[in-house]
Amino acid sequence: LTPKGDLEGYFGIPPFFMDINMDIIKLNKYTILYIILIVLINIGFSIVPLVPIFGEMFPPLSLAVGLIFVARDFAQREIGHKVIGAMVVAGLLSYVMADPYVALASITAFLISEFADWGVYTWTKKPFAQRILISSIISTPLDSGIFLAMIGHFSILNTILMTVAKMIGAIVVWKLVNNRKDT
Repeated sequence: LTPKGDLEGYFGIPPFFMDINMDIIKLNKYTILYIILIVLINIGFSIVPLVPIFGEMFPPLSLAVGLIFVARDFAQREIGHKVIGAMVVAGLLSYVMADPYVALASITAFLISEFADWGVYTWTKKPFAQRILISSIISTPLDSGIFLAMIGHFSILNTILMTVAKMIGAIVVWKLVNNRKDT
């Protein structure tokens, strides 16, 4: 039996439904990843405690947030300007699933910085890898400062630390994409 056959038998899912859903997943894999990452990070911000670094309280999940900005670039490459709808869906899911206080700060910071990221990605006619880096350089400090201010932990040092943490993720992905031949 194929894995699809196993799922059909186990869950009683009709074959045509599995084919449609698998096609949707294959066609929108980066968009789905983008939405899932946003929701999981926002839930994580509600659960993972802040840690002291250089006398400031730092959210360790900031290390993973840079990947969201890059995931948005891939999602936009996949679905075009419909990525704005994915932003809204992720924001609503985050508000429902995460701590509303953290989710509201995250959604606000995220929407402002993601629209900046979207704008840079959309209007910059550079190669894909360069757009990833440029859009992250602009959007990550916006996201960091707004988010930290809204949760009551704003400082220049915290904003710099959070921005650097996000940029590490963005630079890693940029380097991987930049080394590919089709960018």
